[in-house]
Amino acid sequence: MSLTKMSLWRIAVPLLLAVTVIVVVASKPGREPAPSAAVAPALMASHGTVPAATSIPRLVDLGADKCIPCKAMAPILIELRTKYAGRMQVDFIDVWKNPGAGDPYNIRAIPTQVFFDGSGKELTRHEGFISKEDILATWKRYGFDFGPAGVPTPRS
Repeated sequence: MSLTKMSLWRIAVPLLLAVTVIVVVASKPGREPAPSAAVAPALMASHGTVPAATSIPRLVDLGADKCIPCKAMAPILIELRTKYAGRMQVDFIDVWKNPGAGDPYNIRAIPTQVFFDGSGKELTRHEGFISKEDILATWKRYGFDFGPAGVPTPRS
């Protein structure tokens, strides 16, 4: 090996080891970043597993408060929960903090959104980020129109 290659190895190997140690230490449980001002999904976490069916349609988002697409969905879910209170139930379940809570939903990826009708029957599901507009379009496709007035009712 030439002198230049040896010098490079003497620099690269310790540098690689240092980076590895930093990554391992930073990813240890209990090392939480400082809370941010952003709205986190945990603020609206629903605990437990499958609640009893209500007479209103229900959207369940299964994710984690540290998952990037899940974080992006948090303000959307909070807005839907607030704006359509009494007309649509919106729940968030953090499957990293409570792994067993996701079992009844048979999810394969997070985030996963499960759409239920008022009797608790699953209508459809979506994996990954979904916009507010796409959520409302999905509800509309299944006959629930969240227009300005009244409780949505499925088409006959």
